[in-house]
Amino acid sequence: IVLKVDEREISYVEPGQQGSLTLSSLSQQSLPIRVERITSIAKAEDGSNFFRVEASLVEAAGVLRPGMEGIGKINAGRERMVWIWTHEFVDWLRLWVWSWWQ
Repeated sequence: IVLKVDEREISYVEPGQQGSLTLSSLSQQSLPIRVERITSIAKAEDGSNFFRVEASLVEAAGVLRPGMEGIGKINAGRERMVWIWTHEFVDWLRLWVWSWWQ
């Protein structure tokens, strides 16, 4: 299973983390996954940079076929709601201040 993780969120992903995969064609079923490998090369796509994260199914499922697409979610820990809502803006602001400070 190949997951595309935005470069802003890749620091929260580590091998061994658990998650779930919901396929478009099987939207009622969620499959458990485990992160196996993170590539160190980002790929530009749709105006953003994504890292390729490889995952595997925890339990074998005979319903998968090549080319299936869906959404994978990785359990990256727990944070306060304020941090979840604001961390992207705070990171952007820190980068903006740093770029003008130089």
